[in-house]
Amino acid sequence: MFKQIFTWWNGQTLGTKIWSYFNGTLVGLDDKGNKYYRNKDDTKRWVIYNGIIESTLVSPEWNNWLRYTSLTEPIENEKYNWQKEHTPNLTGTPDAFDPKANRKIEQNSKRDDYKKWSPKN
Repeated sequence: MFKQIFTWWNGQTLGTKIWSYFNGTLVGLDDKGNKYYRNKDDTKRWVIYNGIIESTLVSPEWNNWLRYTSLTEPIENEKYNWQKEHTPNLTGTPDAFDPKANRKIEQNSKRDDYKKWSPKN
């Protein structure tokens, strides 16, 4: 309860909880436990995150709904076989993208693939 009153980055605040109770209608839940709401006349849409607030945890289907690109709520199992599972933002972790290391790998693979042309005399 202490976190709900004073911190917004650990989930919904007390004000958001009260606003959602009086003005919101629960539209759906996604597979990560996030709850999606809209007001009575559908002029506002919002998400209550399950756990820490991370915007990349909203699936593209729900993001389309939140931004009024899609007027209908996403179907729960609307996944294609080519879609990958979500990976969180890795910035600041050891698994973050390193452009210097990636450039060295690309240069080595380019040297192996390329052979300089020279005319025969």
